[in-house]
Amino acid sequence: MKKTVFVALALSALLGACQYKSVAAPELSARDAEYIALVPKFDTYLPYLPYEISDPTGQPPGTIYIDTKEKFLYLVLPNKKAIRYGVATGDEAYGWTGEAVVQRKAEWPRWTPPAEMVKRWPHLKPVAGGMTGGPENPLGARALYLYQNGHDTLYRIHGTNEPETIGRSASSGCIRMRNIDVIDLFNRVPVGAKVVVI
Repeated sequence: MKKTVFVALALSALLGACQYKSVAAPELSARDAEYIALVPKFDTYLPYLPYEISDPTGQPPGTIYIDTKEKFLYLVLPNKKAIRYGVATGDEAYGWTGEAVVQRKAEWPRWTPPAEMVKRWPHLKPVAGGMTGGPENPLGARALYLYQNGHDTLYRIHGTNEPETIGRSASSGCIRMRNIDVIDLFNRVPVGAKVVVI
């Protein structure tokens, strides 16, 4: 009996290893390393770490595909592969779905909360005029700005200074990633990339 259980566990581990391939962390600049060291540490749930997997989306290579219910972002690769990252998404009341393109990219971006967010959360009034990028900025290490028909949707794919939110509905509609993961995505994705949010 014990031998059967051991063989089943070994086979399961072997099959799992065939389906998921770890993704190496990107190289960090001195500024990235300094700022990321100041963000609170959090042990991410293993399924939300980045893995290369068989593409489940059916989208063309280069597409970013976000499943807001499952809390995964997929970057579609050639050869029917994809990199899957764990994300935090918008609370149900603030969620957004649709298609967009990455119109702009920024490193350690400045954050200006939209007027309706400041109205909803008055404690943001001190930063209503904008907040310089850095480890305390809620956009984290990188931001990809999503546009539809040439207009800013005000939604972003960005890093976070709250890594404990990955895998949850926690944002005001934006897609949050661990800082190390958004740096990796930023390095792989050009301006003009298609984004599908479901």
